[in-house]
Amino acid sequence: MEKPKISIIVSTYNSEAWLKKVLWGFNCQTFKNFEVVVADDGSGPRTKALLEELQKEVGYPIIHVWQEDDGFQKSRILNKSIVACNADYIIMTDGDCIPREDFVEVHYINKEPGYFISGGYYMLPMNISKMIALKDIEEQNCFNISWLKEKGIPKTFKNNKLTARGFMSIFFNTFTTTNASWNGHNSSGWKKDILNVNGFDERMQYGGQDRELGERLFNFGIKSKQLRYSAVCVHLDHKRGYRTPESISKNLKIRKEVKREQIVWTHYGISK
Repeated sequence: MEKPKISIIVSTYNSEAWLKKVLWGFNCQTFKNFEVVVADDGSGPRTKALLEELQKEVGYPIIHVWQEDDGFQKSRILNKSIVACNADYIIMTDGDCIPREDFVEVHYINKEPGYFISGGYYMLPMNISKMIALKDIEEQNCFNISWLKEKGIPKTFKNNKLTARGFMSIFFNTFTTTNASWNGHNSSGWKKDILNVNGFDERMQYGGQDRELGERLFNFGIKSKQLRYSAVCVHLDHKRGYRTPESISKNLKIRKEVKREQIVWTHYGISK
């Protein structure tokens, strides 16, 4: 079998309803030459059953990388998933982010040696997250601002993320005040660059472990491209039970050190 052009890592934990919508979103992509690696941080058997069922329905290969449930260990499962990727280029996203039909294509055509890509997301409230059916993903309703407004989405500047196309999306990408950081929900980069900094720091639990990877890539000399108005996904609502003040402050300390010492390689990454 020939190597896919892109590997997409989708992280998940016991969230089958959302994961199904996300994987269905990948089945509607205009660019087809990719595989999906599901980075599963200890889900029960229902996730495995869902993936076996979906593999018969979707047009791309699914690789299920699973580890025993040991609390929030997303950095660890992402590192295992990076190793499992067969393509030279990797997109990372979460099991609660439905990709628009041009999502993979936008990452693919904008990839460039020496760069990683930073995308954005559009947050949906819980009622609309639940309302989205597979048909709404196939018809791309969940990215259609008039459809969302009918369902009660307010009018805000963020709506430009869904409506900006062509020149406008380039304009917003260029002038956004947000840094082009590595975002776990929507970023992509070269596998060799990620391996060169040894992947994610496994000491880090919830809060900023994605940014920290990006900061080491910057220290390594990799630049970033801002595509938050053109690489688009909608974020389904959920609770964040794993967010603790301890993990946030520990992670900030690690990130400060990475910036201060210009650290490139983590000793707590893929190679131990």
